[in-house]
Amino acid sequence: MLKENYEEVQKKITEACKRAGRNPKEVTLIAVSKTKPVPMLEEAYEAGARDFGENKVQEIMDKYDQLPSDIQWHMIGHLQRNKVKYIAGKVALIHSVDSLRLAKTISEEAVKHNCEIPILIEVNVAGEESKFGVSVEEIAKLPAIHVEGLMTIAPYVEDPEENRPVFRKLKELSVDIAAKNINNVRMAILSMGMTGDYEVAVEEGATLVRVGTGVFGERDYSKR
Repeated sequence: MLKENYEEVQKKITEACKRAGRNPKEVTLIAVSKTKPVPMLEEAYEAGARDFGENKVQEIMDKYDQLPSDIQWHMIGHLQRNKVKYIAGKVALIHSVDSLRLAKTISEEAVKHNCEIPILIEVNVAGEESKFGVSVEEIAKLPAIHVEGLMTIAPYVEDPEENRPVFRKLKELSVDIAAKNINNVRMAILSMGMTGDYEVAVEEGATLVRVGTGVFGERDYSKR
């Protein structure tokens, strides 16, 4: 079943790319595996998934050594500064950098672990505070981290079309930032769109979509 789900999501991504005149190779599906047991991740891996998204540092640590080393781990949830040290060198990308303080901690841990950490700046596009709360220029000056793009979490809506303006706004913001030609800032990645609205997100320029339920089925919270 999981294989069918994974292939169905990939098919819909491809169709959304066609509608938008994009190359499907520009979009990567992140299988959001939070709360899911290792055998389910193995099943997704067998189906072709290589990018997995987790919300909690502890889950990345628990699963990291049990799964193949070619997996790209994405930290997509809120990241506490005191937990950064555990995932430095283990994650391919941190999506949820929402403050300069967090960026500084990531930079310090990257230096300590002698690694480079790619990050995305999280923008609350839909919130009242849609002003850009983080100074990209300041973050870009920090050693051992690289700003690769932007991420947003769109509101939960019944009709995915309602989130189109959110995705469009994030894309516009990324274009504006790219035009400034800031050193150490690339706007190559737009992480937006989840199970309910990823097709609309792809049409609006998403390069990473974070799909959990669409791949793994409904979440079981009783195992927490």
